[in-house]
Formats: sequence, structure tokens, C-alpha cells
Amino acid sequence: MNRPIRKVVVFCALIFAVLLVNATVVQVGEAHSLNSNVHNGRVLIDSYERQRGDIIVDNAPVAESTATTDSLKYLRKYPDGSLYADVTGYYSLLADTGIERSQNGILSGSDSRISLSISRIGQLLSGATPQGGNVTLTLDGKAQQLAATLLGNRRGAVVALDPRTGAILAMVTSPTFDPSLLTSHDPTKDQAAYDALAAQSETPLLDRATQETYPPGSTFKLIDTAAALSSGKYTPSTTVASPGSITLPGTTTTLSNYAGESCGAAKITLTQALAVSCNTAYAGVGLSLGADALRAEAQAFGFGRTVDGLGVLQNPSTFPSDINQAQTAQSAIGQYDVAATPLQMAMVAAAIGNGGVEMAPYLVAKLTGPDLKTIATTQPSVFATPINQTVATEMTGMMEQVVAHGTGTRAQIPGVAVAGKTGTADHGPADQHLKPHSWFVAFAPAAAPTVAISVIVEDGGGEDTTGGAVAAPIAQQVMKLLLAEKL
Repeated sequence: MNRPIRKVVVFCALIFAVLLVNATVVQVGEAHSLNSNVHNGRVLIDSYERQRGDIIVDNAPVAESTATTDSLKYLRKYPDGSLYADVTGYYSLLADTGIERSQNGILSGSDSRISLSISRIGQLLSGATPQGGNVTLTLDGKAQQLAATLLGNRRGAVVALDPRTGAILAMVTSPTFDPSLLTSHDPTKDQAAYDALAAQSETPLLDRATQETYPPGSTFKLIDTAAALSSGKYTPSTTVASPGSITLPGTTTTLSNYAGESCGAAKITLTQALAVSCNTAYAGVGLSLGADALRAEAQAFGFGRTVDGLGVLQNPSTFPSDINQAQTAQSAIGQYDVAATPLQMAMVAAAIGNGGVEMAPYLVAKLTGPDLKTIATTQPSVFATPINQTVATEMTGMMEQVVAHGTGTRAQIPGVAVAGKTGTADHGPADQHLKPHSWFVAFAPAAAPTVAISVIVEDGGGEDTTGGAVAAPIAQQVMKLLLAEKL
């Protein structure tokens, strides 16, 4: 064979080898990513050939696929309308979100734990149509419905969880949307429905529980208290200055208590300061501790990061950096640029109630195959340990005073000790005179809690009022229901 022919043969062999390697990479190495890519039209259409699994709450489907007579054999439906929309998300020809997205492998039946199971092999041998598996959520249906009813048409969110495990018992946001509007077999219709929702000024597609961050107001005083007690410089009975107002360092701006109220005396204990939510006292505590200590404590509780594996979109809570003393005083009362999600503040309450151990929140209780055999069960895990047992116990006693005699009396439950904290948070430009957000966080029973909760009502629900008046009653009723179910 002469040299030119050899060169051609070698060149062709190299080309063939490259094509073979590329085909192997695409068909084997990238098979999973290609199959899970929502932009892969063939895979998307094929997914409608099999029955997608259910998302389940209280043994009933809250997302299911029903047979149709058109070219796409199954239609995704959500029997409870908007009630679970921000958790389940939706699955459509255009996109998938929420649990529908994060658990798509199980629900579609493409997860290897299903495809390699005995039931799956049996389906293949028998020629039966493959089916998806099911996802059972941790949510309590009654609590979810009650929280949604109590929020009503007001913008806001409610998050309740079990502080012992992190299991989320209720996650409600308002306003919300009906996922079934986005899951027809007509992409033009789905897109029009999506565009109409996206255009609404009240942002019903936004999950306020995990994605929206708000100034936490006086609920942030729990972070201050944790930092103060952990420093060794304070105890619950330490007296602190509590004037009617203070001038912020380096400025002529004054900081006063809510509605210009007195905190009761010129000096009060830290417990009393928390109970009456004394702004001037906690601004002083924040200045004494310093911005770095407050930031470190916030980060210890989870500010600055999200929860791995939660299955829904999240934004991290934040504490500002590079702030001066005036900004530190404002941050200490949950203002300036401090921002927190309702989920984060529920986690703060839960950590205190759980002896300082913050469990990682989770929404998925278990996964089952098409044959209903359990594939996986979520095992509780520790997210952080922001405070020690002693500090947690001291804070619990202080928070009980908030509900027993302070700003949170409307969260009282007969026969049950409740530990809580109110918050009333200013927001927006001062010249807009927006009504403050209403917050309440709590856990119960205080000595051994089985439920922790966070409630925010944006703009106080249209009322110029406090978290104790608006958010606390919502928390009280949801906690009361969950506690009654556990008796």
C-alpha cells in the first residue's frame, strides 16, 4: 500500500474512532442528562405515553395523571387547585417546577431505582406500559387548608414544621395559582395562561415561603438574644437601658419604640425587653455586641445559605456586610438591609425549641414505585447547631413571656405553653408610607415542641397594626390544630 493510500486509511480510521467515541459519550455518558432535559422534545412527548406517578398528601393525590383520548395519552391534574401549587409546582409541555421538577425521575419512571426494580422488569417482560412512581409529602392536609383559609386574600406565607425532624407540616403562600391552568395539551393555551399570571402585580407565581425575603423586624431579636446569651456577657435577667428613643450613632436620626411607646422603665431585664419588644434596648444590645457578632449568629442559624434537597426554589436570607454603627442598630431590630424568608424564621424558632439543634427542613416523606413498594424514606438530618442547650432553654423561657404577658398574647393556647416572638417590620421608601409587615414565629408545647411556625402577612393585611394583632392569631390556630392531631 503506497503512502497516500495509507494516509487516507489512517485518516478515515481516526474519523471513525472519533465518531464512535462521540456516539458512546452521547448515548451512555450523557444519556441521563439528555433524558432529563426539559428541552428534549422527544423525551417530553414520550413521557406522556406513560402514566406519571402521584404526589400524595394524607394518602390522597394532590397531583395525578388521568387518561385522555388525544395524541398525548395522559393529562396532569391537580385536584386541590391552588392549595399545594407552590410545593408541587406543575408539569407541562412548556416547563416543570417544584416537586414535579425535583422528583421528575421518580414521577416519570426514569429513575434507575424504578427501572432496575423487580416490578419494572416484570412490566418489561409482560409488555405492560411502564408507569411512574409516587412521591409522598410531609404536609398535613388539614393544616395546609387552615393556613390558606386564614391568610385568605391577604399576601403572605405560613410555614409550619416539626422541630424534632424538620418535616414541613404546612407551606402556604398567598396569592397563588391553579397549576391545572398550565398543564393542558395545548402549549399556546398554556403559554397564554402563564403570561397572564406573570403579568399580575401581586406575583402569584412567586413562592413567598421560600423565595421572598422580607425585613424580619423584631423577630430578628431572637438572633440578637442568641448572640447575647452565647457571648457570656448577658443573662435573661441582665438589665439593659430602654429609653423612649435613641439617636443613632453618627447621625441626627432617632430610633424609637413602636408607636413611640415606653418600654416600661428606663432600665429593664433582657427578658422584659424581649417580651415587650423594646427597640431601643435591642439596638443597644446590638451595638454592644457589634455587627460581626450579629452576622455570625445569623449565619449560624442559616442566613446566607439554602437547604439542600428541599425540592423547591429558595433564596437565602441575608445580613448586611460592611455596616456602620447606625446601620448595626437598625439591623439589630431586623431593619436596614436584613432580609429573611418565612422558612428561615420558622427554622430559627424550631432550632430554639429543639434545644439548639436545627434540623434540615424537608418536604418529601417517602418515594414508592408503581407497585407501591417503598424505594426511599427521608431520614432527618441536622442542618446546624447555632446555640447550645443552655441558651436554648433560657431563650425558651424568655419567649414564653412574650406570649404569656408581652406582645404575643393572641397566640395563647389554653392548657399549652407557647413560646413566640412578634415582629412589625417597616419596608419600602419612607415617603411611600407603606403599612408594616406583620410577623409571628413560635413553637409549642414550649418544653417539648412538636410544631414550630412562622407567619408573615404583608403590609399587615392592609391594616396599620402589629404582628401580635395580625400574624399571631393565624399561628395560634394552625398550631392548635396540629397539636390536637398529635394528642
